[in-house]
Amino acid sequence: MAKKSTLNPRELMEKAVEVMKASVREQRVDDTITPKVGAVLWKPDGTIETACRGELREGDHAEYTLLERKNGHENLSECVLFATLEPCAPDSRNPPKVGCARRITNARIKKVYYGCQDPHPKVAGEGLRYLKQMGVEVIPFDRDLQEAIEKENAQFFDQARRKAEELEEEPTLTPLPFDQNPPQVSLDDLDRKALSHYRSFLFKKGTDGDDEFHRRLVHQGLLVQTDNGTLAPTRFAYLLFGKHPRDVIAQAGILATIHGKQGEDPKDFDGPMVMGPDQVISWLRGKLPDPIGRSDAQRKRINDAFYELVREGVANALVHRDYDIAGSKIQLVVEGDTITIRSPGGPVSPITVEQLQSFTAPMVSRNPRLHAAFSTMELAEERGLGLKSMRNKATEAGLPLPKFRFNAPYLDLTLYRTAEAATEALPEDTLAQLSKAERKGWAWMAAREFFSSQDYMQALGLKYRTAMNHIKRFEELGLLLPEGESRARRYIVQKP
Repeated sequence: MAKKSTLNPRELMEKAVEVMKASVREQRVDDTITPKVGAVLWKPDGTIETACRGELREGDHAEYTLLERKNGHENLSECVLFATLEPCAPDSRNPPKVGCARRITNARIKKVYYGCQDPHPKVAGEGLRYLKQMGVEVIPFDRDLQEAIEKENAQFFDQARRKAEELEEEPTLTPLPFDQNPPQVSLDDLDRKALSHYRSFLFKKGTDGDDEFHRRLVHQGLLVQTDNGTLAPTRFAYLLFGKHPRDVIAQAGILATIHGKQGEDPKDFDGPMVMGPDQVISWLRGKLPDPIGRSDAQRKRINDAFYELVREGVANALVHRDYDIAGSKIQLVVEGDTITIRSPGGPVSPITVEQLQSFTAPMVSRNPRLHAAFSTMELAEERGLGLKSMRNKATEAGLPLPKFRFNAPYLDLTLYRTAEAATEALPEDTLAQLSKAERKGWAWMAAREFFSSQDYMQALGLKYRTAMNHIKRFEELGLLLPEGESRARRYIVQKP
């Protein structure tokens, strides 16, 4: 019996992206831009087959070419499919054509890796939803490869998103509890200032009338029409714009606490969600002193970067938290120069804490309606979790990189106001084993994902033997993980 080969998802994702670039775009009378799509089929014996859109015939989808034309008479039940774009939904094509998602289930394939979700209104998540309903495991590509796919298909994605905005029909997504309007809640229960704030982002090129504004909110699933013909806010809308969201959704809001020498300084933020991030920043600026021992320009740069990190962290918590966990609210805890934002619920499946900590998490959203609204206000990056932005802001300001940890039922994000804060946050028994010079070294390391011994020597001005003694101590304490052979070795920073 042949031995089953080991699957290497990353290599096959990269192969699919490579194959995608050979796609043949068809010429259409209406100037519709078709996507470039690559697909790879992994077989249990370790062999692979590939296909791209239009490879054998103009207009043929990559999945159809791969599953039907190249492997139509084979048993594919133990195979794994990699596709750079979400497979089209079962009913998205005109008969007798069959959607690629149905072809996948017909082939009895049980696992599919996909690059990006298709923003075209005819698909828009329906292909993935169908696969999940049919018991297929769907896993997104790594974020850097998603970005490569988006870049290669920039025109297609832009056209598809414009098409979605222009559609007049009601959203076709399966209604969720939060898409429904809570009882006894009307437009009068929404905060006018919050609505005006959102409206200024929605209509950047000028002011539109109330009818157009309300029409857009209906299309976004934030307003629904009641039986008597009036418009009423959904629960998502009440979270975003409600005067008192916790009256209807008890787990809404943010509980903030500053722990200091004089005791605790608490603050509750329970108004409209769209105002939450800015309100938190305003409160913190009035409470926390500026960093010391630096020039005015340095302090401003560090402060600006730090508060942008807090803004993104709070926005992500509001967007991605699990609102089904009753009784759990977002918490913001300030201790010294460290702020931890605690968001109810683990990472959005299938994202892992490790992907978050390496800033490579793919684009997945738990609450797409909220995510879209926050993206409109430029508070969240809809093509990802804003992780790359957080990493870059911290690095440019010389701050330690943010730290993610899951402490059930909360996903904790820890942010640092100073370079020294990451050292102060180490466990006491670990800190006690570090010399003054090693503590300074850890402050430098905490602002990086990885480094070489040469990097460390030059940055700290150390001799080789001293630098390697430091590195050895950090390895022993579990703060560094060596990777690669001696000449090309680098050290991956581990956040305790």
